[in-house]
Amino acid sequence: MSYTKRNDGRKFDEIRPIEAEAGVIKSADGSARFKIGKTVAFATVRGPREMFPRFMKNPKRGVLRVHYQMMPFSGVGDRIRPGPNRRAKEISMVTANAFSEVIDLESYPNSVIDVFIDIPQADAGTRCAGISAAAIALADAGIPMKEMIGSVAVGKVGDKLAVDLDYSEEAYEGGAADIPVAITSRTKKVSLLQMDGDVTREELNELLEKAKVSCAQINDIQKKALKDKYEVKK
Repeated sequence: MSYTKRNDGRKFDEIRPIEAEAGVIKSADGSARFKIGKTVAFATVRGPREMFPRFMKNPKRGVLRVHYQMMPFSGVGDRIRPGPNRRAKEISMVTANAFSEVIDLESYPNSVIDVFIDIPQADAGTRCAGISAAAIALADAGIPMKEMIGSVAVGKVGDKLAVDLDYSEEAYEGGAADIPVAITSRTKKVSLLQMDGDVTREELNELLEKAKVSCAQINDIQKKALKDKYEVKK
């Protein structure tokens, strides 16, 4: 089925409007708010601090733990049951993996860095928004990172390749493929790649190039959010 026009009027390679802010939770070691379209993610960092329980300590490197959750009335469908579920655990794991190569965990032996990602409002792309928020929060907490990470979902809606799918596009009756991607800011490495749906190899390569362009735009917004917090007011 041909998909000729996006519901919100965007071009097929255009991301939704983005807002980002660092240091939104004063009691945290680092925090951020990231909004893309109608999807909102808050990320909070605690640590580095001593690992507990103690049997999980690693004398050679620290541990990054991610705790992702959607609020009960955040989605466009039915109420979400609070507490961990299989989807939340899976997103927590892939988010931690996305940061595994850019964070210098060897500087924090026997320690843990906890990242809490909360989604109060969702219109698709929640794991990507969470990753983008977490990168700002980790930088705000002063955690050494080799580079930042931006994340966006690309995919195929009907017969069109598109960037930053919203919920209506994910649920398109003509069929859709949703591909969350995370890209490092300097080396342009793919640190997350998942796929729900089918695309050809050629289409995937084209979508990854589109994701790199979009993540570079996200990275500029991330950097501005951090600069805005730490800018010296004259």
